[in-house]
Order: sequence, then structure tokens, then C-alpha cells
Amino acid sequence: MARTLLRLMLVRSGYEVIESIDGQDALDKLRIILPDLIVLDVMMPGINGFDVCNSIRSMPATARIPVIMLSAKADSESIEQGLAAGATRYLTKPVSPDALTKQVAEVLADSSNPFQFTVD
Repeated sequence: MARTLLRLMLVRSGYEVIESIDGQDALDKLRIILPDLIVLDVMMPGINGFDVCNSIRSMPATARIPVIMLSAKADSESIEQGLAAGATRYLTKPVSPDALTKQVAEVLADSSNPFQFTVD
């Protein structure tokens, strides 16, 4: 359900969205599709978002794709872990449609410098 809500927020703002059912599915799709930006949840079935982000950063084809990590884990340790894994931004849930689309627009506008490492 959360994935559906996120998709609706982004589609309503004019973004094309490709969904993955879990971390492994996301990594498999990244071998075929190179998106402009990745919104990645931390808590997923199978591979968690931290490990997926590390994998994204380790693959030359995807290493510079901006990643917005989104999580209910709002503690400083999780935020530090997300940024250390290579997240461009780390947002905490719940996130409003305006906040999410603002962050997506900002990251895409500054894709020449994807490693901004900010926390909201």
C-alpha cells in the first residue's frame, strides 16, 4: 500500500514511475533500466534498502544515479547508515506529497551533483 501511495504522489506530479516489489527486483530492473532517480525504502522484503543502495553505488552504470531513501526509521543511526550507504537524501515517513515531490524536483534539478547528503 505504501508503494501505491508513493507512486500516486509522483505520477500526479508528472513523473513516470517504475516500481519494484523488493530490493532484489529493484537491482534486477537496474540491469535493464537506468532511471533518472531512485526512491528507495529502507524496510523491504529480502534485501534491505541500505544494502540495495550499497549495491547501486558499487555498479558503475548506476553509481551516480541519485537515491532518495525513505524510511520510518528516523533515528540518527539509521539516517547515518543511509547516507553512508550512498543515499543522496534521507526522508522520514510519513512524507507529504508536497515534501516528496519537492525533494524529487530538487535532486533532479541538481543531478550534476547527486551526492548532496541532506536530511529532512
